Amino acid sequence: MPRVVVAGASGPIGRALVRTLLEQGAAVCRLVRRPQAGPGEVTWDPEAGTLDPRAFDGADAVVNLAGRSIASLRWTAAVRREILDSRVRSTRLLVDAIRNASVAPPVLVSASATGYYGDRDDEVLDESSSPGHGFLADIAQAWEAEARRATRAGTRVVCARFGIVLSRDGGLLRAMRPLFRAWLGGPLGGGRQWWSWIHVDDAAAALSAAMRIASLEGPVNVVSPSPVTNREFARALGAALGRPAALRVPAFALRLSFGQVADEMMLASQRAVPAKLQAHGFRFRWPGLEPALCDLLSGPPGASS
Repeated sequence: MPRVVVAGASGPIGRALVRTLLEQGAAVCRLVRRPQAGPGEVTWDPEAGTLDPRAFDGADAVVNLAGRSIASLRWTAAVRREILDSRVRSTRLLVDAIRNASVAPPVLVSASATGYYGDRDDEVLDESSSPGHGFLADIAQAWEAEARRATRAGTRVVCARFGIVLSRDGGLLRAMRPLFRAWLGGPLGGGRQWWSWIHVDDAAAALSAAMRIASLEGPVNVVSPSPVTNREFARALGAALGRPAALRVPAFALRLSFGQVADEMMLASQRAVPAKLQAHGFRFRWPGLEPALCDLLSGPPGASS
């Protein structure tokens, strides 16, 4: 039975991944920031730099999903530093523990994001595309650089560049669902910016595949094969909720309210495609947006898919 160590298991992606791994018969060890409550947990503290390398003894894979949420009303200098440090420090600690382990785990799957590409208009972005510019692009590059250090221990490294992960109990849908239900939903700015998204269950399955497929390494776009424009996303979400999507929010209003957050998270265009996953035969359960939204909106928050 494979043993997988997961950092960031309490978030929406982490919960879906743990559920997937347990269904597949894996033994899961969660890294937690409180006193451990049982044999399936190990305490760590990225801020203090404490993690016993023995946590990785016998591990077949390590998955790193740790990091402060980038969702914020504004990215002040302090918030930007916290977002960056939470990713770089936690990844550095994990990699140092991997390199100090008696036997290094065979694979590290470490989170990154399609923010790596910056704002790219209509350009189709696969894993060979160049990095972009901006705060999120800088974070992704620093994040991935820390993860790649694990290759010096002979560990295969996969950097999972997540797009917008759609989940019942967190992230974008939790923020947008009340607005649409209140008849206040619609496109952001011109609505022409591309949004690369993925159903949380497909995201978890892609992480599991990245652990198993020995030839999969380096950056991997964890996105649906069907990116959509923001206008198309708003229309599909409105239809799934039985609401119109006609209340457009002007770009200037978003910038006044959110500053840099608006430009890099709401108005930026990233038409990313999962070239590596598809080349390795990965099959998406939810390749289309409308069925994915109907599945995720059909039950209460926290329900399994």
